[in-house]
Amino acid sequence: METALVVLVVALALGFDYTNGFHDAANAIATSVSTRALTPRAALIMAAVMNFTGALLGTEVAETIATAIVDLEGEPPHSALVVVLCALVGAITWNLITWWFGLPSSSTHALIGGLVGAGLAAGFGIYGSAIVDKVVLPMIFSPLIGFGLAFLLMAGLLWIIRNRAPSKVNRRFRIAQTISAAAMALGHGLQDAQKTMGVIFLALLTVGWADADAGIPLWVKLSAAAAISLGTYAGGWRIMRTLGRKIIELDPARGFVAESVSALVLYVNAFYLHAPVSTTHTITSAIMGVGATKRLSAVRWGVAKNIAGAWILTIPAAALVAAVVFWILHPILG
Repeated sequence: METALVVLVVALALGFDYTNGFHDAANAIATSVSTRALTPRAALIMAAVMNFTGALLGTEVAETIATAIVDLEGEPPHSALVVVLCALVGAITWNLITWWFGLPSSSTHALIGGLVGAGLAAGFGIYGSAIVDKVVLPMIFSPLIGFGLAFLLMAGLLWIIRNRAPSKVNRRFRIAQTISAAAMALGHGLQDAQKTMGVIFLALLTVGWADADAGIPLWVKLSAAAAISLGTYAGGWRIMRTLGRKIIELDPARGFVAESVSALVLYVNAFYLHAPVSTTHTITSAIMGVGATKRLSAVRWGVAKNIAGAWILTIPAAALVAAVVFWILHPILG
């Protein structure tokens, strides 16, 4: 039974990774497509390749997911695997709901909410202080920093190019956006694929099939990287329309700044803080920041309000779904 559960958890984790790819593909390429810096197909291919590359660049975020959310140490392996299984069901369910409605919610926080909800339903310990330090605080500050930094950089850039011909500026920034979009896609792979690695690693540690000191096995890294890349290539057109058009009509310069700021925030959190931040929150807030340099009314705050509502609901909603699934499956699976 344990072997079957491990196989099921790995399969669901890769399924979550795939949904993460098509759910969050828009994060990396919506601005480039909306400004016509890249064609949709070229953007998707580029994002898939950079997602795969980014997924192989580090494991710090994965280790945070595996060791700093829910305490499975000393718990029966069978029960621990059921908790991980239910967490994945909760996260995938919320991903699909928000994808259907075109809301750019956070796959990161859906997964974390699922782990917390299933863990609490099972009566397991939760690393409250670690969740506050590595999840809640970055969830609050990353969008604020993304908004503020994007606003300031865009304001400075507008002053620098104030006397330049708009046609030349747009042409040059369309070229620059191919680089910033690639950087954003790399950061997406670096952050989001690692979360799937962390869940699989957690399941393997639970049954003694992996060594915490040896790190994450190579096959886990490659499979997670491949799954998110395939999901990214499948696209995310509903959410792409929200990010690329509904918040604000972007020009190439604003798209470049939004992507560059988002990539920077993702890299700092992954490499230095080891914090699993949301690529969705980061790019959306950066788009709002560059949009606000036109005028505050240029940002469609009604759409932004709906997005913010999805952000706030993500962790508790995914936690609730995971808890309900646990209460249903626990009597069956034990």
